[in-house]
Amino acid sequence: MTKNKPRIPEDMQRWIDARKRFHLSHVQVQMARELGMNPRKLGSLDNHKQERWKAPLPVFIEQCYLRRFGKAQPDRVISVEDRAREIAAKKAEKRERRKGAEALSAQQPDQSKRE
Repeated sequence: MTKNKPRIPEDMQRWIDARKRFHLSHVQVQMARELGMNPRKLGSLDNHKQERWKAPLPVFIEQCYLRRFGKAQPDRVISVEDRAREIAAKKAEKRERRKGAEALSAQQPDQSKRE
């Protein structure tokens, strides 16, 4: 039995790959997303052990987040996978509402013709 998992959008998948590649936590990924960082450019921000002046990537993200938002971490921490599920559920709900509204509007003109 296969379970229907929602397809993860490509932009979210890039963040998942970056999290694995740079050993970031869910909190650090969310902070980087809120800061507007590009997951493809994180390699240039990462300390490659040769650049001793550069902070490690997780520390750098946390420092930037603290400087910009004035707090240590986001109020609501959610993983990229959970966020993708939330977006898919919201999209499905919107699709159902739209379908219901279309069905309702299709019935109303028929009733006015009968009267």
